[in-house]
Amino acid sequence: MDSQFIAVGRVVTVCGVRGEVKVEVMTDFPDRFSPQEKVYIKGRAVTIEQSRWHRGRVILKLATIDRVEDATELRGQFLEVPQSQIRPLQNGEYYQFQILGLEVWTTEGELLGRIAHILPTGSNDVYVVPSKHGELLIPAIEDVVISVDLAKGRIVIELIEGLLQEKVRSE
Repeated sequence: MDSQFIAVGRVVTVCGVRGEVKVEVMTDFPDRFSPQEKVYIKGRAVTIEQSRWHRGRVILKLATIDRVEDATELRGQFLEVPQSQIRPLQNGEYYQFQILGLEVWTTEGELLGRIAHILPTGSNDVYVVPSKHGELLIPAIEDVVISVDLAKGRIVIELIEGLLQEKVRSE
């Protein structure tokens, strides 16, 4: 993925014989997949001709992709939009690309590490932070995440009981 673009979907497989593709949705704005919308694949603009939903995924017919062979080449590719076209979020909400890489500090001033991955769990995201304490799993909830400062590139967390417990090794 190009840093100037944000992924909104990923081609999972071919669907049908007309070059349609089944897409894993990676956005909270499903209207991005409406007919006549543009998405980018490897920086190249492609217009969505048709779209329909099936079991939580969207099936797209993209302009210029008319054969199964052409669609097969798209398997695994990201559908992206320019960063300049991201939708505004509510105060206190952030896109994953904004959170990844932020430093994680405790309210006591200890640098724990940087956010390497984000795990969606259904109820809240979990930030994965490699640190000297091992891999930390930090729940993205108000009681733990005290502040997010994108300009400084950091979040501040309140340590909760058990977060930094030493791992017990079995022999």
